[in-house]
Amino acid sequence: MSNASSKFFACFFAFIIFFYAGVDVSAKVYIDIDSPSFQKFPIAIPDFDKKGKDLHTEDLSIWFPNALTNYLTMTGFFNIISKRAFLEGQHRTETPDERIDFDSWTVIGAEYLVKGRYEHAGGKLITDFRLYDVVRGDLVVGKQYAGNVEQKNDMVRQFAREILFALTGDGSVFDTKIAFVVKTARASDIYVIDIDGSNLVRVTNERSITLSPRWSPDGQYMSYTSYKDGNPDLYVRSLNGASTKKIAGFRGINLSGTWAQDGRRILLTSRKDGNEEIYVMDIHTGFFERLTHHFSIDVSAAWSPDNQKITFVSDRSGSPQIYLMDADGSNVKRLTYDGNYNTSPSWSPRGKRITYEGLVNGRFQLFSIDEDGAQNVQLTFDNADHESPTWSPDGRYLAFDLRQGGRSGIYVMNANGSNVRLLYEEKNRSVTPSWSPRLKR
Repeated sequence: MSNASSKFFACFFAFIIFFYAGVDVSAKVYIDIDSPSFQKFPIAIPDFDKKGKDLHTEDLSIWFPNALTNYLTMTGFFNIISKRAFLEGQHRTETPDERIDFDSWTVIGAEYLVKGRYEHAGGKLITDFRLYDVVRGDLVVGKQYAGNVEQKNDMVRQFAREILFALTGDGSVFDTKIAFVVKTARASDIYVIDIDGSNLVRVTNERSITLSPRWSPDGQYMSYTSYKDGNPDLYVRSLNGASTKKIAGFRGINLSGTWAQDGRRILLTSRKDGNEEIYVMDIHTGFFERLTHHFSIDVSAAWSPDNQKITFVSDRSGSPQIYLMDADGSNVKRLTYDGNYNTSPSWSPRGKRITYEGLVNGRFQLFSIDEDGAQNVQLTFDNADHESPTWSPDGRYLAFDLRQGGRSGIYVMNANGSNVRLLYEEKNRSVTPSWSPRLKR
């Protein structure tokens, strides 16, 4: 169990955003993508129209639809219609004053259509993005962005967020990052990365072992455990680099759990009283409250979204299993009974569901279970170790680390186990991802 207990920013661009004229909020379409009967949105994205002479060496008329395709594909909710299916004339983009022939798009199976145009001159890039409901013949959302050419990817990401919000009611996943630990032969450090695999930033450089990053609810701080002073102490670091503070340095392990929504309290495992127990700490006052009282090891504490309950791991039954208790430590009950090694619980931001890793035939697989112990569903099945699941803030995706043979990486998938994709991989081992809340950009 001692091994199980050890598992566990960057400058943002600025550009001007305008609402496209004539867009009515009532035109937004909300569809339940979590319904078992949901089918992917069929969407067509033809080449963008170029206004004037493009001074950029790359053909942005092709780059923009390709980049938008990549973002929408990573959500797992869109069926991008191949350009090979387009009818004659559909590869070009009508200018705003031209009437779109929606019937011709319906014929090839499109239900939604993205039209775009851009102008690149004088060092400035101006783009127009428009999403249409082909069936209804309506403009769903339109946006204009202005900046420099280096910000083109940010423009695409922002409109991908607008599309997802317009169709599902939540596009926050595009405004998030994932923190994780990269292990080398002698040390480990925390990095953060965008969900498209770009903008990798090193957060710590302590020439020591660093473990278990956890985001604060506002995304401004991160807690983690570091051995830089010779003991596994708990630190809180501001992600603007202004400060790092040791908040728990008791002899033995001081391992961060999740933060409360008030941004003041942190769950942690500590040997403060001679045994690995779960505590809650007020980081402003330093006040500690012990929540578990058992001679066994209690680790990996995570709050429910409303902070009324806590899930954690204990070997009090003879093997590591997932448990639940009230926020004051009362009403402890065992949640998992299948398998003899279950750990790393993570509570969905939507409540109800908890993911964890469980040992199956010598490999760690990911599972999802209701908070009452019902509907225990296995999510991964391949011959690899899947560890440390963490939820996106919209509750629709999971990140985890995957290890197979000599390779290791951070992966993302939809919460039902579909649409698995690699986020980051290198020769060193990448472990214990932690998904940020929605961040201001």
